[in-house]
Amino acid sequence: MRQRLTLLLGVFAVMALSNAVVPVLPALAEGAAFQGAIFSAYFLGAFLTVFPAGLLSDRIGRVFLVRAALLLTIASGALILMVSDPLALLAARALEGIGAGLFVPAAMSWINLQSDHRKMSGNFIAALNVGLVVGLVVAGWLNGFFGSSGGIMAFTVITLIPLLLSLMMKDVAVGPVPGGGADLLAIGRDYFWMYVATIMLIGATGAVTALYPEYTGEEAAALGVQLGAMNVATIFSSLAASRVSLKPIPTIRASAALMGAAVALLYFTPVAFVLIGALAGVVIIAQVNYLAADPTHQGAVMGLFNTATYAGMTLLPFAAGVVAEYQDFAAAFAMIAVLAVIMAATIGRCRCKVPE
Repeated sequence: MRQRLTLLLGVFAVMALSNAVVPVLPALAEGAAFQGAIFSAYFLGAFLTVFPAGLLSDRIGRVFLVRAALLLTIASGALILMVSDPLALLAARALEGIGAGLFVPAAMSWINLQSDHRKMSGNFIAALNVGLVVGLVVAGWLNGFFGSSGGIMAFTVITLIPLLLSLMMKDVAVGPVPGGGADLLAIGRDYFWMYVATIMLIGATGAVTALYPEYTGEEAAALGVQLGAMNVATIFSSLAASRVSLKPIPTIRASAALMGAAVALLYFTPVAFVLIGALAGVVIIAQVNYLAADPTHQGAVMGLFNTATYAGMTLLPFAAGVVAEYQDFAAAFAMIAVLAVIMAATIGRCRCKVPE
């Protein structure tokens, strides 16, 4: 129980700190360009790290990477508090992203090697989303009392708790890990369509998040409630999906079709954010359960999964924005919806071993 609590508190703290920067970006740097760069530096660091971290976790163990990730998170939080130069802040945010990129695949591969991995993965995804929501809300609230450093300081200190708990974690032995490029090619080939579905379905949540503010012109407060509702729905659906027995491929297929419908509905009403968030939670749990079938290469398969997630959150919002700019918002929403529905047809082509 203590080991599981370490990972839940760890992902909560890592994600909360990552989002605690968002409400106070204007205080950290002047100009939209630098603010955007400081925000994006985190995702660049994470994107470049998740796959190598997955491979490393198969070879040197998950617990070492968990500890290293939490140390980097604390160090990056301290740097953000201490430095004011925009370039130094960029480096600190990139370091924070590297910490997250180490933590998530190592933690998820550790979870997938446990007998109760289905339930635990739901708890993990829920804690991740709680961290994202709490980071935004608490940082904004503390800003009124302690200034821009309040939320960053709070979550940097909180990260010490899972770091101390991680000292008592034990790694999971899975036997010798076959290595070499042939193994990676086999994993990529066998899980190809699952990773494509990850890019498109998880990327869809980022795309609608990026489109909606400009599309509706809503005030920030209203947008915060609407986007927050999507995260809350993901929290509850991931918890629920992890506590029932769902066959991965039929679940992903049905969720993809419903995701397409939900994205189309979002063009007309923000209520669809709840449905999109709920479906995202179900999809993630189904995908993680899908990947649990290969215990020998858990680091590699989870590293690729997280790489696909970050790729989707990077590529689809950009593509949707280009379509909205040069066509219109209806075309952008239609593109996202169609891509989601296509995943319902292609997921069945995945050649990987499917858990019962």
